[in-house]
Amino acid sequence: MNTTTIQAEFEIDSWDEVPYEEPSEGPKLTKVVIRKTYRGALEGTGVAEVLTAQGTEGAGYVASERIAGTLEGRRGTFVIQHGGLADGDDQTTFGTVVPHSGTAGLAGLSGRATEAAHGVLTLVYTFDS
Repeated sequence: MNTTTIQAEFEIDSWDEVPYEEPSEGPKLTKVVIRKTYRGALEGTGVAEVLTAQGTEGAGYVASERIAGTLEGRRGTFVIQHGGLADGDDQTTFGTVVPHSGTAGLAGLSGRATEAAHGVLTLVYTFDS
């Protein structure tokens, strides 16, 4: 199997944030729905449901995102689950394509998906077919 790495730039089209806990001490907890437009190696749209913990020195998020678009000329949808942590200026991210989430031309897609740079999704992937 050939592994391919792409960096897909995206723009955030909407950011709808609703706090669900704002304690007097400790990080605020929120739920955010983010809608994106991808351009470049991945053309399409994404919608993510994100849970965040937003503190003064540390923060984190976890997200499930469905992407609908075209990758390598193949059109379909797939789901990624990704997240990140910030400890001051030190940031880490993680993510994966949900197994067997690809549809239509993107069936068989697997790999890793991270947002290590602002406005850029890095996708390291293979197709099993």
